[in-house]
Amino acid sequence: MSPQKQVSGRHKPAAAQSAKPFPFSVGLRGALREGYGLRNLRADITAGVIVGIVALPLSMALAIASGVPPQHGLYTAIVAGALIAATGGSRLNVSGPTAAFVILLAPISAKYGIGGLALASLMAGGFLVVMGLARLGRLIQFVPHPVTTGFTAGIAVVIATLQLKDFFGLPVVSSGDHYWERVSDIAQAFSGLSYADTVIGALTLVVLVLWPKITRKVPGPLVAITLAAVAAWLMAEYMEAPVATIASRFSYIKDGVSHAGIPQLPPMPLLPWALPGPDGQPLGISWELIRELIGPAMAIAALGAIESLLSAVVADGMAGTRHDPDAELVGQGLGNLVGPFFGGFAATGAIARTATSVRSGGRSPVAGITHALFLLAAVIALAPVLGYLPMAGMAALLLVVAWNMSDARHFMHMLKVAPRSDLAVLLACFGLTVIFDMVIAVGVGVVLAALLFMRRMAEISGARVVGNGDGAQREPLPPGVVQYEIAGPLFFGAADKAIGAIATAGSTKALILDMHAVPAMDATGLVALESLLAKLKTSGTKVLIVGLQSQPRGVLAKAGITGEAPGVSMFSSLAAATDAARRV
Repeated sequence: MSPQKQVSGRHKPAAAQSAKPFPFSVGLRGALREGYGLRNLRADITAGVIVGIVALPLSMALAIASGVPPQHGLYTAIVAGALIAATGGSRLNVSGPTAAFVILLAPISAKYGIGGLALASLMAGGFLVVMGLARLGRLIQFVPHPVTTGFTAGIAVVIATLQLKDFFGLPVVSSGDHYWERVSDIAQAFSGLSYADTVIGALTLVVLVLWPKITRKVPGPLVAITLAAVAAWLMAEYMEAPVATIASRFSYIKDGVSHAGIPQLPPMPLLPWALPGPDGQPLGISWELIRELIGPAMAIAALGAIESLLSAVVADGMAGTRHDPDAELVGQGLGNLVGPFFGGFAATGAIARTATSVRSGGRSPVAGITHALFLLAAVIALAPVLGYLPMAGMAALLLVVAWNMSDARHFMHMLKVAPRSDLAVLLACFGLTVIFDMVIAVGVGVVLAALLFMRRMAEISGARVVGNGDGAQREPLPPGVVQYEIAGPLFFGAADKAIGAIATAGSTKALILDMHAVPAMDATGLVALESLLAKLKTSGTKVLIVGLQSQPRGVLAKAGITGEAPGVSMFSSLAAATDAARRV
């Protein structure tokens, strides 16, 4: 490198150095910039195909669990999965429909149909893009771990419960809006249990659990679902024991004629609000509908942001990479903006599929794009065959997903070792997710965690006297001089306690306030300190403030409290303040 280039690179203006690039396609650009050869391409294609095999039945199962026909799950993984991989901030995230969304999406599809679900997903995509452009990606790290652990385990319980209907072939006609109503409906329907469906579900579940112990070279879901489909066909053909399948449960209209199963077509362009509403007719669009869907859309965006960034963190830990959270939110937003125009719904980073991609050798977004292309080829070539997949087998697949999602071992470990306050947050989020929904659980959990954090900060914040005989004081102070040390942030949870502890200051000639250990101050802390200074000024007490850090100094300066203020002096060292106190 020439000296001229070195100088020009070393002396860039500060604004240019601090400016961040537009958060778009950071993952793909980073992988290509480091050098991308044929070896990388082969590894990514292999990983993409393996993930595609896993995602094929899973995408359909998640669509069914969300209350929409299975092809819409495939369309989501194809369109949104490819677009997010190409435009996001993670090199390794594989995106598509995920289990975490089910408890949010199922009520939307039940009330507004697939059209309402697609429209809510479109709106959520807009929110995600705005979040990314506003550089809010780093804020996700402020969601406490007990909150994510609690609502994730709660979601897993709800998903597992919802799968019991198809696993046992129960004739549940209606399902309540609340968890206990659903449990009651399922319990009452057990008299109509289908032994054929139960056998298929149990067979699928056993294979899914045992196959990884035999080998991981062939994906377990592929083996389990294939065996389940063959077993269901044999039972229907030779034992006259029909099993519910995708073809028997779902149908589509083509050229005015109804066909069983899923269409043998790629995702086609359409308007999301032209999709069917709850009555089977085109949904339409109106301001009233948009207003009703804003809340659900914001919930989808919030969960999508948390889920995708958690997935990116897991991938970084496995592969030693780094993701750009803001670019990842933009990519997720674009995927959710475009996906509904091709029949898709909400998508986000899928932790299990991402981990499968990394373990299979994936090292760039090309793996995620390949996974989407594989699903596209499967829809075009295998749609009639996919209709033979049994519903009980799909339910068993989601039961395993729910178990893995719950991370029961970690949940139980947290119950044993977490502090009581964190334990309260964990159990509150878990219970509220199961009884009500995830939105309420996260809102209450974050607020509860914040309040408990403020209580902790208030407990460690305070003021203590260290002068006039205290052993911490190196040399005695003159009569009428008292020294207090304030420790911890002066914020609205702790300011009154800290400032209120200075109770005997009114009878002193000079008061030394050692604030070396105060890292921050908010408006409440400022008001409390101003009240103290006014009280001391009335009693004629000189205040000597020592060791202000930059943030508290700036807050006090804006309020006009400086070294030149009447009755107040500021010092950088305790020795200088002590000398000034002697002069007083």
